Amino acid sequence: MSTSIFSLHFRRSAIAIAVGAVCLAALAHSASAQTIISVGAGAVSGSSADRALFGQYNGLGGDRKAVATLGIDYSLRDQDASQWLDIKGSNLLGNTRELGLVWKDPGSWKINANYGELVRYDPRSINTGLVGAGSTTPQVVSVASGAGSDLTLQTKRTSLGLGLTKIISPAWQFALDLKTEKKEGSRLFGTGMNCPSVIALTECGSNTGWALLMLPEPINASTSQVEARVNYAMAGLRVSLGYYGSYYRNGNTTLNASVPGSLNSNAGLIGILNQPLALAPDNQANQVDLSGSYDLTASTRASFKIARAVATQSLNFLGAGLTGAPTGVTNLGGEVVTSLAKLSLTSRPMQQLSLLADWRYENKQDNTPTALYNAEGPLQYTNQTFPNRKTKGKLQASWQFDSVYRGTLGADYEAIDRGVFNATSAIAGVSALRQETTETGVRAEVRRRLADNASGALTVSSSKRTGSNWLKDNNGLGVTEVTDPTNPVLGLPTTAILPPTLGDRKRNKVKLFADWQPTEELALQFNAESGKDQYNVPTAYGLQDSGMNLLSVDWTYALSDTSALNGYVSRGKQTFNQAVPAGYLMAFDNTSLNASIGFTGKANAKLELGGNLLFVNDSSVYAQGLDAAADAYSAALLASTGGLPDIVYRQTALKLFGKYALDKTSSLRVDLIHQRNSINDWAWPFAYSDGTTVTQQPTQNVSYIGVSYSYQLP
Repeated sequence: MSTSIFSLHFRRSAIAIAVGAVCLAALAHSASAQTIISVGAGAVSGSSADRALFGQYNGLGGDRKAVATLGIDYSLRDQDASQWLDIKGSNLLGNTRELGLVWKDPGSWKINANYGELVRYDPRSINTGLVGAGSTTPQVVSVASGAGSDLTLQTKRTSLGLGLTKIISPAWQFALDLKTEKKEGSRLFGTGMNCPSVIALTECGSNTGWALLMLPEPINASTSQVEARVNYAMAGLRVSLGYYGSYYRNGNTTLNASVPGSLNSNAGLIGILNQPLALAPDNQANQVDLSGSYDLTASTRASFKIARAVATQSLNFLGAGLTGAPTGVTNLGGEVVTSLAKLSLTSRPMQQLSLLADWRYENKQDNTPTALYNAEGPLQYTNQTFPNRKTKGKLQASWQFDSVYRGTLGADYEAIDRGVFNATSAIAGVSALRQETTETGVRAEVRRRLADNASGALTVSSSKRTGSNWLKDNNGLGVTEVTDPTNPVLGLPTTAILPPTLGDRKRNKVKLFADWQPTEELALQFNAESGKDQYNVPTAYGLQDSGMNLLSVDWTYALSDTSALNGYVSRGKQTFNQAVPAGYLMAFDNTSLNASIGFTGKANAKLELGGNLLFVNDSSVYAQGLDAAADAYSAALLASTGGLPDIVYRQTALKLFGKYALDKTSSLRVDLIHQRNSINDWAWPFAYSDGTTVTQQPTQNVSYIGVSYSYQLP
């Protein structure tokens, strides 16, 4: 089935779900059924800027200040026909609607269908002179800052799913799932160019100029997924054979902006900015897998999985409106073949001892052809392929000391081979690469089972990563292996920046969890984690170390059989220390504090009340210094500004609800929400070259009231 027919079939089926649901409900009037219908309305205060964060996903963004709600919950149990039917729908009148259906004969078959919509509003305010924003052919028009038109960007997702499960016999089962999602709208995007440029020597020449433009990405894409699986289970053998397919289709292949020559006047620059900009291309992936397990003995089980997947991308360049491809090349011809094998063994040879052994092998073979995509000036190079072969292993043993304490020891191993670097390609952004890395780790855990009023676990782990020799960039002509990084001629320069994902690293982590119930009414949970990564690379630049700490407490307190208090407090911190040659030394700290207190209870037999108060404080601090080789301009800039300012985000939200039972079949509910957001981010406002500005209101206050009526049909 082609993806176009597949998507069309799903679009028509959205109507069929709703119609079928009503028909099935009507036909089942004689069976035992329960139907609950709810209707309501809600309104929100403030301007669109006040609601920017609050209304991103709930349908109250943009110009919408009120919503109407409709929900349905239908349940049928027909014992004579041995059939169950459940239909649930929420927010059916809004733009975040959901509708689901499950119809089954337990022990024989099941059919499920679901439909959903979700609209996301961009939380930033945009003022621009751009004509045709959100289309594939926008026209850039320069305006004075703030003199353009206001623009709201939004995306809409429409999803549909169908599923079928059939129990053929006690040993055989078949399952089929089909899903599709359509995404439309536009999101923040753009392009920019500097002249002169080493990647555009012909266009720029010796001219100078620059431009940074806000060009919203036009979105008109669909993703379809198909999964089919046959399962077999009998005695100690369980086997599953499956197929999975994913298909992405983009209705917009390029973004073709019209940029006037008056913008930072430069013929070469304008020529580049007016070239088509490629968007995400069509692609697809298909996978077949076989998995299962077998009970070797009553206490030993072996499990396995083998899979093979092929992902391809072959969009025609000219058909998409893209020119300048290498001679004889019509499309990328992208192909990545992934082979996977996994084998696990679990055993309990004696009552106190449990053993686990796990081995996993994954090989990603990149068969994409290489071609000379960059052929300007002295830097002529091809695209790069990215093969990846990964082997992972795990050994673990657990010993039950007594009815309370259990100890676990484990060892982990991971080896990655990234293949031979394409000699005709080039490295960008880093000074060297590594083909192979190997990481080994050990961990230990002591766990106390629930006894008396407390339980908990303490876990300690340590790992070390090393690798093969570094591969130094050879001026865009492949790489050279470095056997001695400190060699002043053949080694790495002292200013080299190396990827932290490839560098030698030591990682230590400790985690503590405790569950304590000091009284019958009060229960507490504690969680504490601390970790440290230390990098050992041949230079003093790049990422040197990082760390994390987390502490949290959750609690509940029962006031009575019908009322309770609850809450939590958590504080997490992440740190990064890095340095740039002849630039800045950066110590980045991110601290997040979250706290909440809430209550639920019944004031009387008819009135139920609840609510919670939430506080969030997220702070990013940039402590900056200067490298000894930094120039005078950098020193003066740091002295005058003090470096990058902190970024702080705070949210305080109060949510209250009351539900009153009018009678046995109907109830009335009122929801009240007040939310205050405070954002101090130096990235906003931002001004583009054509006068477009993107801002975010630093303080946002919004209140919401919603009323709903629920009725259970007799």
